[in-house]
Amino acid sequence: MSHDIQDILTTWDYDPDGFTVRIIRGDDGKEKIQLRLDLGLLQMEVDGRPDGLRPQGCESWLDYYQREQEVYQEEHPGETYLLGSEDCARLLREGVQYYHRYLSFWHLERYELCARDTARNLRLFALVRAHAPSDREKLQFDQWRPYVVMMHARAVATPLIGMRDFDTALQVIDAGIAGVREFLSDYNQEHRSEQCQELVQLERWRTEVVDKKKSAEREQPYHPLTALRRKLEQAVAEERFEEAAELRDEIRKLEASSL
Repeated sequence: MSHDIQDILTTWDYDPDGFTVRIIRGDDGKEKIQLRLDLGLLQMEVDGRPDGLRPQGCESWLDYYQREQEVYQEEHPGETYLLGSEDCARLLREGVQYYHRYLSFWHLERYELCARDTARNLRLFALVRAHAPSDREKLQFDQWRPYVVMMHARAVATPLIGMRDFDTALQVIDAGIAGVREFLSDYNQEHRSEQCQELVQLERWRTEVVDKKKSAEREQPYHPLTALRRKLEQAVAEERFEEAAELRDEIRKLEASSL
């Protein structure tokens, strides 16, 4: 068996001005994500760790250290669990894997899976904020919090807007805005809010969505499938993103059949 990937690279051009990603069916029959880079490609699993590994038998290092923290707190009540520098290095490398994957999901319009992975990295940042051995290591992770908060809000709200559920989408965007403002407050940077691009983009997007809602209200009344929409909103609120994807597909099929 040849290990040379030149045939793949030759038949799949790299676009330096775009984001070149696709879904393929792996030899194991499962979907894989391939991200084309200038010097090759990344291949990632859809579920679990993007590289398919299970460190210490856990789904990820994040799951492993969350479990370690819980055990430590039970055995040492009142004491603070601390991650080591090597622990943080492992978690940072792993977080970058999820970054590549959630961006891929975004460009593939697999919004629920993008939301799942951004929510996961936000949990990572929270763990490190609480248990990093130093402020320097804490900031290695937390500096990306506004961006991931913004991407999470976009991933959750975009399909809702597509279904004209503007009220729920605005709630999601408002939560994103609050999350970025919380970050600025945590670091006493409220005075720099106008320079925070993630905050500026979310607030601008909110204005656009409000305008879309007003425009839709002036058009012919829209009658959503109330029960399914309510389930979808609940699934999104509880971050059950795979269920939300199934509900969204069901709503679309029923809407198409009623045309």
